[in-house]
Amino acid sequence: MPHADPTLDPIVFLKQQIRTVPDWPSAGVQFRDITPLLSNPRAFRVLIDQFVHRYFDARPDAIAGLDARGFIIGSVLAYELNVGFVPIRKKGKLPFTTVQETYELEYGSATVEMHTDAVKAGDRVLLIDDLIATGGTMMAGKRLLERLGAEVIEGAAIVDLPELGGSKRLRDGGLKVFSLVDFEGH
Repeated sequence: MPHADPTLDPIVFLKQQIRTVPDWPSAGVQFRDITPLLSNPRAFRVLIDQFVHRYFDARPDAIAGLDARGFIIGSVLAYELNVGFVPIRKKGKLPFTTVQETYELEYGSATVEMHTDAVKAGDRVLLIDDLIATGGTMMAGKRLLERLGAEVIEGAAIVDLPELGGSKRLRDGGLKVFSLVDFEGH
């Protein structure tokens, strides 16, 4: 990966930090790997700052992060905004009473869950993940939060893969969506 110039536009700088891994996890897939973004302290700070500046005045009551990379970004963002963090986990990972949502994958289904006391009615929550592909996980997270009476103010991600249609599905499902960078192809 070429060394990125930190004096560039922040979005250009961040996009340069995302590694593309061809044919992973299967042939034809261009995997967008955010781990170089996280391991570079300057890039990680620029990343978090982009979200902090976007949501500082929105004043969410909590940040909900989707398992697992949404935990990394979401918890740091919650800290910076001085609000609580809510993990939305894969089924069977939370120890207390949970509410769950099952959603369809390309082949099969998956279930996410969160604690029943993680948010309360009327809470304004930002939902965050690393990437929007088909949108299934984020939509399931939105449904969980709304089932407990929260208002999801936006679904945010570092990367959007618009060709997979997830951000459009989310918008069509009533969720305002924001991403920092887009990559064509999947």
